[in-house]
Amino acid sequence: MTGQEVSPSFRLAYVPGVTPTKWVRIWNERLPDVPLTLVQVSPTDACALLRDGGADAGLLRLPVDGTDLSAIPLYAETTVVVIPKDHVVATVDEVSPEDLAEEIVLHPLDDTLDWERPPGLPAFERPATTADAIELVAAGVGLLVVPQSLARLHHRKDLTYRPVSDTPESRVALSWPQDETTDLVEQFIGIVRGRTVNSTRGRPATPPQPKGKRPEKGGRPAAKDGARSGSGRTGGSGRTGGSGGAKGAKSAPKASKGVKRGKPRRKP
Repeated sequence: MTGQEVSPSFRLAYVPGVTPTKWVRIWNERLPDVPLTLVQVSPTDACALLRDGGADAGLLRLPVDGTDLSAIPLYAETTVVVIPKDHVVATVDEVSPEDLAEEIVLHPLDDTLDWERPPGLPAFERPATTADAIELVAAGVGLLVVPQSLARLHHRKDLTYRPVSDTPESRVALSWPQDETTDLVEQFIGIVRGRTVNSTRGRPATPPQPKGKRPEKGGRPAAKDGARSGSGRTGGSGRTGGSGGAKGAKSAPKASKGVKRGKPRRKP
């Protein structure tokens, strides 16, 4: 309505395989009055969505174009090969690219791994999506190397996966337009970086408190000049000039030389 302020909201894009559940839960606890809307987007469209203002920030896979998008790397994923459960590779705990050299390895168009050269033998054509490639693996056409989160996302009872060593890793990052680092974006950055709710980052600083003497227990003001309130005593022991008296106190003057102490002599 005209004349009324628009309620704040936050739109978070995420690519398949990324699970923002934990961060969304923390957001809802800290900012209950600011609804967070999740926007699922394909890896190939994620950067364009942020540039066009379709989301305030996004959880996507690196690399991103750093000319107009900021990015904070969050974590790297294990790379795995998806195989039928009865495949020979399923008998080992881990494989290397050399172990896949004689296998047909599918390379979908939306592949998120930065290959210099994909392992295995190439298929006749590249599947359009990872989901399509999973179907081909189930049909026995070939194998598929993907980040572990995508293998879990497309889980099937007739398929399994094994880690692959010495291969590129998929890195997940939080990204947003460089010229749109709003207060809400800063709030979400703090959440993904693990800042506590008491963090002063992005929050107004606590005003300095007036300096003064701290009161003693019970609310009584501290005694001045080292004296105890209401005791009428000074020093550590309450005496002066004796053992335990105040520091710097002088002792009684000594008797002059040649004068003997005792009764005075009687005149002759």
